[in-house]
Amino acid sequence: MFAPRRRLPVRIVRTAGDLLASLLSLVGRLVTRALRFSESWLLGRKKARYGLAVTRIIVGLVAFVQLAANWSTRSYTWGPGMAWTSQLGSPASDLPHVWFFSFFDSINESRASFTAGYLLLAALALVIVAGWRTKIVLPIFLCLWVGFIDLNSLVHDQGDNIYRMLLIYLVFADTSSRFSVDALLRSRTPATLRNATRAGARYEPFSNILHNLAIVVVTMHVSFIYMSGALYKAEGQTWQNGYAIFNPLHVMRFSNWPELADFITSLGPLVVALSWGTIVIQMMFLPMLLNRVTRILALMGIFGFHLGIAFFMGLPFFSFAMVAIDSIFIRDATWRKLRTAIRRAWLKHADPPLVDSRPVLDASGLPLPVPKSRVTEKVPEANEPAADLVRL
Repeated sequence: MFAPRRRLPVRIVRTAGDLLASLLSLVGRLVTRALRFSESWLLGRKKARYGLAVTRIIVGLVAFVQLAANWSTRSYTWGPGMAWTSQLGSPASDLPHVWFFSFFDSINESRASFTAGYLLLAALALVIVAGWRTKIVLPIFLCLWVGFIDLNSLVHDQGDNIYRMLLIYLVFADTSSRFSVDALLRSRTPATLRNATRAGARYEPFSNILHNLAIVVVTMHVSFIYMSGALYKAEGQTWQNGYAIFNPLHVMRFSNWPELADFITSLGPLVVALSWGTIVIQMMFLPMLLNRVTRILALMGIFGFHLGIAFFMGLPFFSFAMVAIDSIFIRDATWRKLRTAIRRAWLKHADPPLVDSRPVLDASGLPLPVPKSRVTEKVPEANEPAADLVRL
């Protein structure tokens, strides 16, 4: 006897049900795996510590150099002498009047007090570079900087906006765990560090998630900037035709090196490669970060793009603000190798340790023989690394 054959519609429905159940199970496993990965990535340990430390250093240097470069014009750019710009009577931004940003707005009527605040801001920038008490100094610097830079919107550019938003993100990250005075002090006070670790162990997951979320936000922000910039560029006729970089290099307002710009733009294939390459690198920046080889290519291209803007177009503060952000995407292992290479090169050319060659004299003034057990301190040869003898 043969079993009765099932009707075709029933068979189709049951097969579709099994396939749907398998699909839902697969989606559930993928979602669970993604949630576990996200939880582990956000709460496990702090990422990009070296990159964020370099970001902190560049951020502090950008502020200090900008303040130093504008020292002679500080009064009529942001201080009491800017009355000619009408920014004192009818400012374009309300931020300087918000109470926690209002420090410079309250002192910019006096040249002496404004100069004192100006010097205070420069000193805080150097403290950020050094990485001393960063958790306290960075929020103070943020409030002072926003109130200062928004006093005169006529001297703004997009670099100031990016810089300000980057400061907000860095407040929530641990930027002083590497390359900082804070890290040096923690390494020299192990007992205090152990006590602080025991007391703050319960808060470590919250610190980790804020730190890692700051990295996520910075990554998404810079990716939006690059992708939107690439899409807007692709709409332009000059970018489509491949000669877009020709025009800004020959604008007198931006062209710092006319002769060098003439030489570069005389090479037609190079102009096309740079124009189209800029669009490709910016558009594909985020996906290129997922693979080591493409990440290296993306970072080399984007660093070259920003350094070219700084060098040829005279926009260093915008460029180095973006370089500070992009430094986060260099792996900690790469920063450690770079640190080791620099230290090794430094120790290679270090002076040998001083050896006291004076003989030991007895009561009569005659030299005593050197005991056999006495170990003579080794002096490194000229071509011998002194890494074990001299500490950086």
